Amino acid sequence: MAGDRAKPCELDQEKYDADDNVKIICLGDSAVGKSKLMERFLMNGFQPQQLSTYALTLYKHTATVDGKTILVDFWDTAGQERFQSMHASYYHKAHACIMVFDVQRKVTYKNLSTWYAELREFRPEIPCIVVANKIDADINATQKSFSFARKFSLPLYFVSAADGTNVVKLFNDAIRLAVSYKQNSQDFMDEVLRELENFKLEQKEEDAPDQDQSSRIESPSPS
Repeated sequence: MAGDRAKPCELDQEKYDADDNVKIICLGDSAVGKSKLMERFLMNGFQPQQLSTYALTLYKHTATVDGKTILVDFWDTAGQERFQSMHASYYHKAHACIMVFDVQRKVTYKNLSTWYAELREFRPEIPCIVVANKIDADINATQKSFSFARKFSLPLYFVSAADGTNVVKLFNDAIRLAVSYKQNSQDFMDEVLRELENFKLEQKEEDAPDQDQSSRIESPSPS
């Protein structure tokens, strides 16, 4: 088990540059059912890994999109949402977002605007799906008009983590949106991050010879 716990610490953001990898994040207040939705979708095929260093939970999944195998990393908040804000690294290189509220708790719906504003600060262009969860407890919720999704032209899914209603469709659609976004991305933040990474690589290359030279100079002479 210790070995399994160590594996997540290999988190390498560069892997999200590979064509066959996508990162999907979940947002929303505590206890709206984000983790339960993921577990319902992944069922017995998932191995949630708690990343204490990053204060999040990572769920790995393999999907097939247009005949191609896609490796999907679902990132869950693991309690960070209690601070009403997520660390910037949570959004880094995300390709899609699933934003969840509880149809039984009006405050979780009202708080969507705050989560959405933060999402767009870090990821201005990625596709976002609004999710009305726990409709099994209030089936009449499916007849209500939720203006938030309409205001921002976002797709709205009525789902239930408890009985599985629309869960598979939600995640499969999110994966397709993430793949499509990655293939056609013109996100300004992606360009900025790419330039920063290239700059860091150039700096490392420039510094490397100097470090080798200094180490030779500082090496003590044999007596």
